[in-house]
Amino acid sequence: MQPKKVIVTSIVGVAVLAGIAILAQLIRSSAGGEGFIETYPGFIAPVEGTPEGFPAWLGWQHFLNAFFLVLIIRTGWIIRSKVRPPAFWTRSDAGILRLTGPKKRMGIYHWFHLCLDFLWVLNGIIFIVLLFVTGQWLRIVPTSWEVFPNALSAAIQYASFNWPPEYSWTNYNSLQVLSYFVTVFIAAPIAIKTGLRLSPMWPLEGWLARIFPEGVAKRWHAGVMFYFLAFIVVHVTLVLTSGALANLDGMYAGQDSASWLGFGIFSLSLVVMIVAWFLAKPSSLKPIARLSGKVQG
Repeated sequence: MQPKKVIVTSIVGVAVLAGIAILAQLIRSSAGGEGFIETYPGFIAPVEGTPEGFPAWLGWQHFLNAFFLVLIIRTGWIIRSKVRPPAFWTRSDAGILRLTGPKKRMGIYHWFHLCLDFLWVLNGIIFIVLLFVTGQWLRIVPTSWEVFPNALSAAIQYASFNWPPEYSWTNYNSLQVLSYFVTVFIAAPIAIKTGLRLSPMWPLEGWLARIFPEGVAKRWHAGVMFYFLAFIVVHVTLVLTSGALANLDGMYAGQDSASWLGFGIFSLSLVVMIVAWFLAKPSSLKPIARLSGKVQG
């Protein structure tokens, strides 16, 4: 994106956010707004049997999901820029790779993107299984229609900078519930389905290609990429500004406290992701890619 467009987009974005904040303040200061927030405080009581806290496996899943997703977004952005790849990969004929259809040469970042997708999907399957086995799904799946007015109430409170109470150890607020539900059960499946459509595994001809056009898949895939990017920015911002030590201690250390242990683990995970970000370059990827195919360039 050109610098001028970046500046204009940034100015428009700041103006929109300022307008939303002013509107939220006006709503909260009105009699109707006060009554609405009093009736719908932004969260509902958890249903019976909802587990409390964050088990260790959820902390690991959270880190792995963030790790893969950050690299997937990076490689996806590079692919979307349509810059000529610095190297190309063509699969070998060995083993199970024969099941993926005819050979197709692809850019090294495209190959890496597909590898990351596979690991992310595998991690997601494990996450979903554990989510339902342990009952943690009750924390992120809406169980009452009241979640919608409460989510609107929470959004107004966030936008007016007078935030709803934080009870994440025992109960997410309704806006969190909806955002996590959409991310896990709607956005992720869309990313997987459209990514599969754009992969070499999808047939180039036949009824499967006709009922799901490549152009449609590209638009939806790009859209869900921007959704994940926005979700990460908002999610990290709220975690760090609504009680960072308590939030990080719960997710990364699995304890209901506000010690520095969770912050330390979180910081270490950031270092790992930053190192992986800079190591994900052709000179590092080529030797790995050669294990499953031919690399040129």
